[in-house]
Parts: sequence; structure tokens; C-alpha cells
Amino acid sequence: MAAHAFANPVFDAQRVFRAAMNALSRPGTLQTLDCDIAPPASLPAELAALALTLADHETPLWLDATLAGSREVTDYLRFHTGTPITANPREAHFALVSDPALCPSLHSFARGTPDYPDRSTTMFVHTSRISVGDGLILSGPGIRGTATMSIDPLPPAFAREWIANRALFPCGVDVLFTANGMVTGLPRTTMMEAR
Repeated sequence: MAAHAFANPVFDAQRVFRAAMNALSRPGTLQTLDCDIAPPASLPAELAALALTLADHETPLWLDATLAGSREVTDYLRFHTGTPITANPREAHFALVSDPALCPSLHSFARGTPDYPDRSTTMFVHTSRISVGDGLILSGPGIRGTATMSIDPLPPAFAREWIANRALFPCGVDVLFTANGMVTGLPRTTMMEAR
């Protein structure tokens, strides 16, 4: 089957946008990424849906080594979004990570400035499994008390780096994790500890 983007771009993008915003505003919850797309084989559909929804000609996109090394992926993203692809993570508005093991340090990405904290990178990380319960204990804005979330696997040293990332508030990166048609958000305001 040939690669294709959203069948109904406006409505499909609205559904994905709503899922992403709900995931970030309610950390520790799972949101369904409801989309019918067929990206190139090495690009997970969940990452493609987020990129198709959020990236455009003004938002440089960073790709991990697997994705950046695929001409089909870069052509697909450029054609459907107009996004410039950057090799410098500090220039990226969005970052796509198809393999958590290959994820660079969070500190590699743009963290914004005190005057412009929104000039930071939002990372989209595809993983094998995300589920509610066991694993990480989350607290902070958007969470009543605490929430538990399992994300497997996490990028290397992620838990330690997340503590440092949160300490930068209002600066810092935000992360959306995807797996199996679902997305969960980890905004920079969220405290995280291992169970």
C-alpha cells in the first residue's frame, strides 16, 4: 500500500490535536490517536499523525538517526507538512524519536528562555508500551493527587534528566509518548519518580 496522509486533513488533524492537548493537560492519562494514515514503514503512524498535525513550514523538525536516514520519511514529512528538517536538536520545535534507545539527552534540545519559554522543543517519542498503572508516579498540574504510568522502554537516563528538566521551569522540553495507537503526555511541570 502506498504511503498516504490524512484522508480528511481538517477533521483528522483536529482529532489528533485534541488528543495531544488532552494528553499534555492531563498527565498520566491515555488518549487515542484516531487516524487513518499509512506513513513510510520506518515512521510509526502515531509519530506521523502528530507531525502531520503540528509541524508546518515555520516549525523545524528533528529526526532520530533511523528516521533521518530514510529518504522516504523525510520526503513524506516535507511533502505533507512543509516542515524544514534540521540536524541540530537545539533548532527543533518538534523532535521525532522512533526508538527510545537512540534518544539523545533532553538537554540536547531547545529549552526556551525565561522571556520565551514556548521556544522549546516538544518531543514525540515512540515506545513499545504505555499503560496506566505501575511504574512511574506522576504529580503536578493536571493530576489530582498522583497518577501512575508505565512507559516501556524509557530513553536512557530519562528519569534523572527529567528531574533536571523540570527544575528549569518555566523553561524545559515537553514530551509526548506514543504506542499502539495511544498517546500520553509529560509536560515540563510534571514531577516524576519511579515506584
